[in-house]
Amino acid sequence: MLSTYVAQLAKKGEVYLKIKARPGAQATALKGIIEAPDGETIKIDVAAPAEKNKANQELIKFLSICFSVAKTAVKIISGAGEKVKLIKISSRINRE
Repeated sequence: MLSTYVAQLAKKGEVYLKIKARPGAQATALKGIIEAPDGETIKIDVAAPAEKNKANQELIKFLSICFSVAKTAVKIISGAGEKVKLIKISSRINRE
């Protein structure tokens, strides 16, 4: 399901994803892609509670595995406290 985004990362060096996270799930897993006029939203169940940034850290870990990048290459650009997030994944690690 993420192969288009993985290819984009390989070609351009970065990719932006709109993610709808569902914290508190049994296991962290990709659940599907929602098509909308403003673009695609990727649905991901997250096996961590939405408290003390645990769900965000689990989401970052999951995406780093899916895209074969370091966890530091996955950044939450917006929506850290929300279910819908904008994520940037870079094949180059920024030392900011």
